[in-house]
Amino acid sequence: MSPIQLIDKYCEGNPELRNVLYVHSRMVAEMALRIARKHPELPIDQTFVYEAAMLHDIGIVCTDAPGIHCHGSEPYLKHGLCGGEILRREGLPRHARVAERHTGTGLTAESILQQQLPLPPMDLRPETLEEQLICYADKFYSKTHLEREKSYEQARHSLLRFGEDGIAIFDEWYRVFGL
Repeated sequence: MSPIQLIDKYCEGNPELRNVLYVHSRMVAEMALRIARKHPELPIDQTFVYEAAMLHDIGIVCTDAPGIHCHGSEPYLKHGLCGGEILRREGLPRHARVAERHTGTGLTAESILQQQLPLPPMDLRPETLEEQLICYADKFYSKTHLEREKSYEQARHSLLRFGEDGIAIFDEWYRVFGL
């Protein structure tokens, strides 16, 4: 099944949610692909980047976030793990890792415990170049202001709640990927 078919499958009966998920994911995918094309020296699998970027937020369908038309039962912070479960069921374990690892600039087991987040204490940091690129591109788009691209400064500022470590990671990605 293509990424768009999967979005349609999981958003069936909720066209507003489908629009939020599709537009946000398309914007993230387009930015990630622009960056990948700008860096032919980096061994980035562009086909995978497109597919995984389109599916990185599929787990929002399980969450309770009425402001973006999500009417599930899980806290929004769990959308990455929920997405990972969905994508593994669909036979896409590599895509599942992207979904699980894109919150902030990634979460450590220690930060999950310290902040008492509703997640199992595990390492959820992006590891591969593709995981990092999609996580980076995602920081420039929100689901509440679709198609509005944040500036580098705005994206960086939105990461403050995740701590200084997240800012340092984002700054490093900026040095590698640029805009």
